[in-house]
Amino acid sequence: MSSDARDFNWVAQFKRGDFSTYDAPRPGRPNIVTIPEIIDQIHELILEDRRISAKSIAEQLGISRDRVGSIILDDFDMRKLSAKWVPKCLNADQKRQRCLSSEQLLEVFRRDPNDFLSRLVTMDETWYDSEIKEQSVEWRHSGLPRPQKF
Repeated sequence: MSSDARDFNWVAQFKRGDFSTYDAPRPGRPNIVTIPEIIDQIHELILEDRRISAKSIAEQLGISRDRVGSIILDDFDMRKLSAKWVPKCLNADQKRQRCLSSEQLLEVFRRDPNDFLSRLVTMDETWYDSEIKEQSVEWRHSGLPRPQKF
């Protein structure tokens, strides 16, 4: 409705003597999804599986996805965060071994910088988890650090 049409409706309403600023009851679906029982059910579903989607919650409870999202955001102060990817989680021995290996490589480079790359053999020992970034997304309270994925 345009602002002009809204203004005309207000003027007509005032001319009829109706000065109420409250909305009149309208037919339609009543707003019953924000009852404490529904809020508790949403909270339980999230605590059971922090990776559950708002769409899945909405389907299980028979309410709209937008309503689920606003309950999670407003009532629980939660956001969906993906895991923060960090290169590796090394223990003290592994860190020490990396330092020793780096020092040995540096010594080889200092001896003959021109021949260094032709003599260097590398291999990748990284094991990749098949879990993609979207699968690591989970509900977290705002202010909490995001989960880490090594």
